[in-house]
Amino acid sequence: MNATQPYPSYRDSGVEWLGEVPEHWEVRRLKSLLDNIVDSAALQERGEIKLALEHVESWTGRIRSTAAAAGFDGQGKCFRAGDILFGKLRPYLAKVTRPKRGGACVGEFLVLRPAQSDVGAPYMEHFLRSKKVIDTVNSSTFGARMPRADWTFVGGLPACLPTPVEQAAIALFLDDADRRIRRYIRAKERLIELLEEERRATIHEAVTGRIDVRTGRPYPSYKDSGVEWLGEVPEHWERRRLKTLLHAVARRSSTGEETLLSLRRDHGVVIYSEHFARPPQGGTLIGYKQLAVGQLVVNRLQANNGLVFCSGVDGLVSPDYSVFDKTAPLQMKYMSDLLRTSAYRSHFRRVSTGLGTGTAGFLRLYDDVFLSTPVSLPREDEQISILAYLDAADRRASARRETLARQIDLLREYRTRLIADVVTGKLDVREAAANLPETAERDMMKEAIP
Repeated sequence: MNATQPYPSYRDSGVEWLGEVPEHWEVRRLKSLLDNIVDSAALQERGEIKLALEHVESWTGRIRSTAAAAGFDGQGKCFRAGDILFGKLRPYLAKVTRPKRGGACVGEFLVLRPAQSDVGAPYMEHFLRSKKVIDTVNSSTFGARMPRADWTFVGGLPACLPTPVEQAAIALFLDDADRRIRRYIRAKERLIELLEEERRATIHEAVTGRIDVRTGRPYPSYKDSGVEWLGEVPEHWERRRLKTLLHAVARRSSTGEETLLSLRRDHGVVIYSEHFARPPQGGTLIGYKQLAVGQLVVNRLQANNGLVFCSGVDGLVSPDYSVFDKTAPLQMKYMSDLLRTSAYRSHFRRVSTGLGTGTAGFLRLYDDVFLSTPVSLPREDEQISILAYLDAADRRASARRETLARQIDLLREYRTRLIADVVTGKLDVREAAANLPETAERDMMKEAIP
């Protein structure tokens, strides 16, 4: 970011987690700086926002767009524009925000307002969201499953209080830093999205014969598949129906002691307990379908959303799923990749029956309809070559995604450290704030910052 440096002189704050603070800064209890507002009068004005904890993004304080139309049951608290909302339920999530409009919030927020004119709400928002404060508050919580903090503890916390001019500079500097860091993060997240789009496109082109993976170009010749929604396929590929390649199996568990599995669109077949905290429906797994490595499993209600996978683990799946084994030479991983392409998802949506619209409701893909689905396939040795090509491409893309994800983590860690260092006076940002590019907010503070 901008060039910063320590203050000329420091003194001991007398608080272990604050450490040394600039010589001229005050250290005072939060309850002397902020009032805890408990106004719960009913709201009458239109256009006011209603905030629940889930509407506030952790560690950034950004209010999600869903909050504008949100509501909640029961009595809430009123807040004004510029008040600081501090999430006291599971405070480790750092749900701290300062809305630009007044409204109402659930009682799990503390509503805090500067108690005197020399306390700036923008600075206090950053201070309260700093990791040192969040960690300290979290250490005080009560309740094992839903830990909460209370105002008695939070209000008793010591807080750094720079001069009003420095508070304004700190808030301006950190707001600018946060905007830039979020912009960098969004750019890297977009690159990850593009890598995923590229991965899906590569799979689609390979398993539908749009490219020959040996050359990276289209095959020399094509023919009409005979199926309008499949279009042309490579000349030497064979048209089959799934019923000539697969058969349904329905072995059931007699003990319910096997590992429970589930399907996730971005992960495939997963161990249920590793991905879901809630217990499975029903009191027993007796009667659940057995699934073996290499078998194909289909969520009949979600096949149109790509929940069709070759299993890499043994276990049990819902009795509502379909399980298939092969009856002909076939790479089941190739088949699952093929049946998740957009053409097949659309086909499954068209042929599923039941209540709903195709993207919602209870549309079921029955086994006989599924097995009547046409496919065009290369020989098994070519399927193996295509899978090897896709595996190599996926490894390269995964390495790039991991690099980008690590860069995002480092940016977030940097933001966390920067806020902590600045609000506790480890860095003097007055000069850096004064040299920021001109903005409307900067113009308003221009005279205040030397």
